[in-house]
Amino acid sequence: MTAVPANAASAAHATQARGRSKSWIAGMVITVLVWAFLVFDVVGKVTKPQAVIDGTLQLGFQDKHILVIGIVLLVGVVLWTIPRTAVIGAIYLTGYLGGAVAINLRAEQPIAGFVLSGVYVGVLIWLAMLLRRPDLRRAILGR
Repeated sequence: MTAVPANAASAAHATQARGRSKSWIAGMVITVLVWAFLVFDVVGKVTKPQAVIDGTLQLGFQDKHILVIGIVLLVGVVLWTIPRTAVIGAIYLTGYLGGAVAINLRAEQPIAGFVLSGVYVGVLIWLAMLLRRPDLRRAILGR
């Protein structure tokens, strides 16, 4: 027969002893997928293939801005990747993605596919953070 933990702290300890929680695993899966997407975007901006140049020019930027945008995104991805700075990185990336939404809206891109893509990625970033970090979940949601 198994013993039932007496309080939440011992329940959390028992969960850690068995392995990671399902919410932590789900959060890490989302994190890895979003991270891969963002790194792919950084690599595109650093290597500047013709498709990236064309897309950036259509949004009203000059060629010389592509590398700067890539470096700005890279800083956010690095901050988000490091556990100690992940919350700052998530806030930073939320601002970056807000700028992407504004630029795509200004360029009159399709709403669902382009303009809101920054919102979709931002929601996934914060969903991953809340699933991975019970302390953050408690602070934000009170649970």
